[in-house]
Amino acid sequence: MKHASPTTLELLGALFAEVHKRPQLREKSPGSFYLKSKAYLHFHEDATGIFADVKLNLAEFTRMRATTAREQRALLAAIDRSLAPFS
Repeated sequence: MKHASPTTLELLGALFAEVHKRPQLREKSPGSFYLKSKAYLHFHEDATGIFADVKLNLAEFTRMRATTAREQRALLAAIDRSLAPFS
């Protein structure tokens, strides 16, 4: 599975706007978000859709689908639960 292309990242603009509302996260490069100095969230794509790799447990990446609005809402909810201790 390849990293998301610039075109795919553009499609995720609304999702990224929501991610930017989480002050704990910084976007170091397009589509790559960090928590402090550690990679936390980035995106991949293949023929079946768009996927987010996110460190929900702060140690290992978990892959979540992020193609539909519903999947993106689920991703944001999971991120919020993961970041709760940093609020």
